[in-house]
Amino acid sequence: MGAHAFGIFLFIAIVAATIYITLWAAKRNKSTADFYTAGRSLTGWQNGLAISGDYLSAASFLGIAGLVALNGYDGFMYAVGWMVGYVIVLYIVAEPLRNSGKFTVADVLASRLKERPIRMMTAIVTLVVTTFYMVAQMVGAGAIINLLVGIPYELAVIIIGALMIMYVMLGGMLATSWVQIIKAVLLMFATLILVLLVAFIFKFSISGLFGEVVATNGKEFLSPGILYKNPVDLLSLGMALILGTAGLPHILIRFYTVPSAQEARKSVIWAMILIGIFYIMIALVGFAASVLVGSDAIRAADKGGNMAAPLLAQYIGGGAGTIGGEIFMSLISAVSFATIVAVVAGLVIAGSGAFAHDIYTNVIKRGKVDSKKQFKVARNTALVIGALSITLGILAKGMNVAYLVVLAFAVGASANLPVIIFSLYWKRFNTAGAIGGMLAGMLSAVILVIIGPSVMGENAIFPLANPGIISIPLGFLTSIVVSLITKPENNTEKYNEMEVKSNTGLGAEL
Repeated sequence: MGAHAFGIFLFIAIVAATIYITLWAAKRNKSTADFYTAGRSLTGWQNGLAISGDYLSAASFLGIAGLVALNGYDGFMYAVGWMVGYVIVLYIVAEPLRNSGKFTVADVLASRLKERPIRMMTAIVTLVVTTFYMVAQMVGAGAIINLLVGIPYELAVIIIGALMIMYVMLGGMLATSWVQIIKAVLLMFATLILVLLVAFIFKFSISGLFGEVVATNGKEFLSPGILYKNPVDLLSLGMALILGTAGLPHILIRFYTVPSAQEARKSVIWAMILIGIFYIMIALVGFAASVLVGSDAIRAADKGGNMAAPLLAQYIGGGAGTIGGEIFMSLISAVSFATIVAVVAGLVIAGSGAFAHDIYTNVIKRGKVDSKKQFKVARNTALVIGALSITLGILAKGMNVAYLVVLAFAVGASANLPVIIFSLYWKRFNTAGAIGGMLAGMLSAVILVIIGPSVMGENAIFPLANPGIISIPLGFLTSIVVSLITKPENNTEKYNEMEVKSNTGLGAEL
């Protein structure tokens, strides 16, 4: 009970700080541009921290530590995949996306393709990706907070949903960004403390740590094959994680919050540095947990291994029942809470933009909506999405959500990435190719997961847990084939204009 009281106190402190930020941001949140892009007021390092806060979800903090602790090498591959994904973002997407768009990913595509169909299709894909990602976060939040702090699952989901609705409706992207920045700092600080204490235990010797890992778990623990017996499945996972990052809408819209392409590049570099350091640290946390806590204790607390980092903190603090152990564990649980809230708020912004800006403003109203009305619709959409996510989170209680995260990355890589790349770099690309590629990528990813082992278990029709190795090439190939067999669009002037804008920033939205 003492640990629960301390954990609740930390939660209240975090909530109070984020509410203050939201009220501060609300005074500066006057227009649609402020709501969607924080008025393009963030610097490169600020946006880099916010991207890190948006990207490093509970799956990263709790999930990667557990995967490494239970599966060794195969678990570490998740960290590598997510970390390497930003190389694609840096070299291919960040600068041209910032220069060519305004509020959403669809702005880039609509600048050279037929506006109404491409906006509708892009918005649908965005809503699919954000829904899967959001439900996974909500379910994970309810289960973890219930386990660590004693708050009932349903109440935990409602609290997180209410907070994210408030952040987005009142403070928009500015409040969401600063919540993510605070979360990133808390996450890095908590993980660094864990790593330093682990290093002290093993006398600051990496070889000493891995020697104990081998002694405890065997040599095979540091070789592939524990989690994924089929190497093709591991390859498919890697493709989805590495390529999926560049197709996640809530990450891509962050590049609209900076004032220039140079700041967008700085954002990615800062994010890569911070995320890279984090994943190295969290892998060390996982390996240390496998030795100090043990796989049996980790599985007893949570079958998926999500309690590896908190249990390690408890062990280092003095063990179960000790004041230090329980307080340190509560500190980690509070950081997990901040992690989940920040990620979900970013997802709500992406979802509300897809509906209010793309579907309502540009498809239904054909762009004939003033800024004030669009601002109102965006805030109301955030309320609806928040309420829907709370409902889905409660209904999905006890559900295995691992496939939802994989599916979000797979859909991003299969449906969004091909169309973004071809729109930016291929003159012959047309609207039919974009629609066909997005449909093929999205539907194949969803269907293959549904008929795969993540959902059907031993009765699976598709043998791989990760659909990326099929759905990603299918998205690219369909875009190419449909573009080549359909009539070219007379959009050379639009393509040339976008090429200049994406590479130089001339004429980019301010």
